[in-house]
Amino acid sequence: MDPVQNSSARCPVCKSEQIRFALKAKDHTVSGEWFEIWECNHCSLRFTRHAPAAGEIGRYYQSENYISHSDTRKGLVNGLYHRVRSHTLHSKYKLMRSATGLATGDHLDIGAGTGAFVQHMNQQGWQSRGIEPDDGARQLALTHHQTSLFPAEAFQTLPADSFDAISMWHVLEHVHRLHSYMERINKLLKPSGKLFIAVPNYTSYDGMKYKENWAAYDVPRHLYHFSPASMRYLLDANGFKLIREEPMWFDSFYISLLSEKYATGHSSLFKGFLTGTVSNLKALTHKEQCSSLIYVAGK
Repeated sequence: MDPVQNSSARCPVCKSEQIRFALKAKDHTVSGEWFEIWECNHCSLRFTRHAPAAGEIGRYYQSENYISHSDTRKGLVNGLYHRVRSHTLHSKYKLMRSATGLATGDHLDIGAGTGAFVQHMNQQGWQSRGIEPDDGARQLALTHHQTSLFPAEAFQTLPADSFDAISMWHVLEHVHRLHSYMERINKLLKPSGKLFIAVPNYTSYDGMKYKENWAAYDVPRHLYHFSPASMRYLLDANGFKLIREEPMWFDSFYISLLSEKYATGHSSLFKGFLTGTVSNLKALTHKEQCSSLIYVAGK
């Protein structure tokens, strides 16, 4: 069984007791509270220590600034997010088609938010379904994207060996029972199915520059802060084989813009874009330094 997040003295990924304090980060989105982030000396995962339990964390998502649940366009950063979304949706579809070798198939999007990717996949001819625990986000999926999503309970009731592709776009870092979740995903995938996981990368240039002000720490909503090494460990421990890693180029700009605001108290388009550009230039020669990565894995 996975350790309980807010009492664990072990690494949530490799279970090592060799953990140490790394930094304290502030919840800039909802509460203004500070949370400790610890690091595992064995697999290099960072994780939010003493994070709220699954039954208590809901209030930390209650903000119109939480874009995956609200679809808000308010503000510079959220406006930029929506401008590039159509491009990133199609890029994800093309990656999925390339990695699976399928023109159409059965797809499950876990943590589907307001349903934009599920809608896009269905428009491309796939049979796509989505799971989203937030009631408000599911309602927005119906009104904004004409897409019906399953509630969280469906994750445990869907039949095994059902999907050619399962995606989690910036979702895995929110899951309390990490290994149990990965085991269930393994069962839902067909034997030849592929898993697509997108998560922030704290070892990126922007992650190292902004430190505790790095927006992708997003405490306490982000329970885990992955490095490429810790993700490889997690995949291997749950019966997956890493096939490829793909950078998420736009994330470097989005995260740097937010981080600049957190660090200085005001938005700076120039400084945010400069940091995002440097981060991406470094990732051109070493993709594992990109701000966010997509990990593609098979059984």
